[in-house]
Amino acid sequence: MHSGMTIKDEKLYIVMVGLPAKGKSTIAVRMRDMFNRNDVPTRIFNNGEIRRKYAPLKDTWASAFYSPENTAAVELRKRFTLININRAREYLKKRGQVAILDATNVSRSRRQLIEEHLQDHPILYIECINNDDDIVQLSIQQKIKSPEFAGLSREVALREFKKRIEYYRIIANPLQTERNYIVMDSLHNKVLKEKLHEQLPLYSRIRDCLVTDVVKSLYLIRHTETYYNVEDRIGGDPELTPRGIEHAKALARFFQKKKISYIFTSEKIRTIQTAREIKSLQQNCTIVPLSEFNEINGGICESMSYDEIQRTMPEVYSARKEDKYNYSYPDGEGYATMKERIKIGIKKAFFLNMTPDNIMIIGHRAVNRMILSHFLYRREADVPYIYVPQDKLYHIVATQDRKVFELKKFQ
Repeated sequence: MHSGMTIKDEKLYIVMVGLPAKGKSTIAVRMRDMFNRNDVPTRIFNNGEIRRKYAPLKDTWASAFYSPENTAAVELRKRFTLININRAREYLKKRGQVAILDATNVSRSRRQLIEEHLQDHPILYIECINNDDDIVQLSIQQKIKSPEFAGLSREVALREFKKRIEYYRIIANPLQTERNYIVMDSLHNKVLKEKLHEQLPLYSRIRDCLVTDVVKSLYLIRHTETYYNVEDRIGGDPELTPRGIEHAKALARFFQKKKISYIFTSEKIRTIQTAREIKSLQQNCTIVPLSEFNEINGGICESMSYDEIQRTMPEVYSARKEDKYNYSYPDGEGYATMKERIKIGIKKAFFLNMTPDNIMIIGHRAVNRMILSHFLYRREADVPYIYVPQDKLYHIVATQDRKVFELKKFQ
């Protein structure tokens, strides 16, 4: 804080930087919500919203609108930027403390334009980088669901959006000469580089927010009963039993009045079947299968019952019982070797969810134990024994200001 000033006196512009689908808006929403919860009036000024309001949608879906050679479109997009710049400046002149300019802002010329017009308060640039191709592709899939692409085939929308990204890539200049900036891995919530030429208001809060996993409302569920559950077999890809389907329908009724934006599942049919029943009573709900949430690979023991393993492979049974967390099935996995992929799956789920709605993960017993351990910080030896029933669910909230962890019945 500057000498003689109070927190209420200090104001800041945050300018997001990065190619489309790299997580800028997700980070912007996270910071806005964090500040507003802490009585720091904050607003997001999104260039895309201005473009969709003032430019006909029939003109803006085409990638040619974003070509650096399209001088008329370049000038129009500059005008949209100036509208947001002026709105941000007016907001800070009044009651606002933090104005977040949410756009690509990848060119040095665009950032110079912002600096020329916003000289009344400091500017902090935050660049989002994400090199995970799977999650970028999932982000693009969500982007092309916007009204901008209505009436277009999925193939055409996908092609045009990817071409749009390439046009932005042509003009992109890395943050280097700017006075204050942070470069971050937006998937892993990791600061890669930072430079400060002056003491910025609220900087410690911002940096802490950027590296914190934020879960507004997560429901963690184990798939309902399968034929392998009845036979006490491990792994495989069995379907739900009729009883399992009925329990999945009960879950759907339980969540009918709770808005679910995303249901993340494994690639196994039992989690997808459970998710489909829940989705059937939702609107605008997307099921996203992730390989990171696949159940522990039993290797040579896949599809065997625990009794069969004990009778035919007593050495495997005994070794696993001795150290369940660190033991890996022959040609398979263990809890310890799953840890990294489960962590990445969690990051992907959080990255995609920028809405205020609930999200859901439908996993398996071992997978859900590892997800729960991410929040519970249990000793490794205790993780394989975390309670994961099929007739109850976990509700988790984890923000900088609030922690909720509860086990609920759904029938």
